[in-house]
Amino acid sequence: MTRAALLVCPGSGGGRAARVAGTVAARLRTAVDSLDLHVASSAPGTAALARRAVHDGVDVLVVLGGDGGAHLGVQACAGTPTALAVVPAGTGNDFATALGTTSVDHVVDALRAGATRPLDLGRLRDGTWFATVLCAGFDSAVNERANGMRRPAGPRRYDLAILAELAALRPAHLVVETDDERLELDALLVAVGNTTSYGGGIPICPDADVADGLFDITVVSAAPRRTLLRVLPTLRTGRHVDHPAVRTLRAKSVALSGPGWVGYADGERLHALPLEVECRSGALRAVTALTAR
Repeated sequence: MTRAALLVCPGSGGGRAARVAGTVAARLRTAVDSLDLHVASSAPGTAALARRAVHDGVDVLVVLGGDGGAHLGVQACAGTPTALAVVPAGTGNDFATALGTTSVDHVVDALRAGATRPLDLGRLRDGTWFATVLCAGFDSAVNERANGMRRPAGPRRYDLAILAELAALRPAHLVVETDDERLELDALLVAVGNTTSYGGGIPICPDADVADGLFDITVVSAAPRRTLLRVLPTLRTGRHVDHPAVRTLRAKSVALSGPGWVGYADGERLHALPLEVECRSGALRAVTALTAR
């Protein structure tokens, strides 16, 4: 018998999650034995409902929302037997894409097949978990601008935010320390990838594997704006890692420090650096349509 809870983030996707909640719930009920519906009007309320559902022992917590809602679901499910599923209804939906569940039908098929996998998560020193990418610098500024924009919907919002932030782009001093390497440089951005992508499908860490026990780390050093304009088109293909201004590392843990840098994870604002994070193998059981790499 499979007990599931559907956690609706009604504001996701400009209200799209609220509009499709009834249809999604009806589809999910064809794949589970029982389904409880939970709706909250705020992030704290959503987090509390997620924790309550996991505490009550549901087998699967299904989040209907974007990466922000998935991030709250991760906090509740990490380190527990409850599996997390994501039905995408937000702007970026990068975690759902990483799981291969880009529609409710994908989630239903995976639930019927019992398709769950243990996946890695990042864990900050304060106990916060993240599933996709932790970033700071230019990409954080883009996140902040995109979060404040009402239009357009979807990944195009991030593309416009990138162009807007280029005008204010300034390098800053950054220190990146891993298990066996230390970088100290003037940089524009740093991304610590548990999965490959952020910002609606930008593969900033194109070789990241969510089940290898390691982070992929991408650092873009200071470069003229004209150089960055040439690099930007390669972001959507992952070819930016071949540019001389880009450094890539792989590590189980990483510490980031530097003045003026602010961290984001799963598209959610954290706080100013320093930040320390560790990759925890198999910390989350997830409903996924992907097979192991």
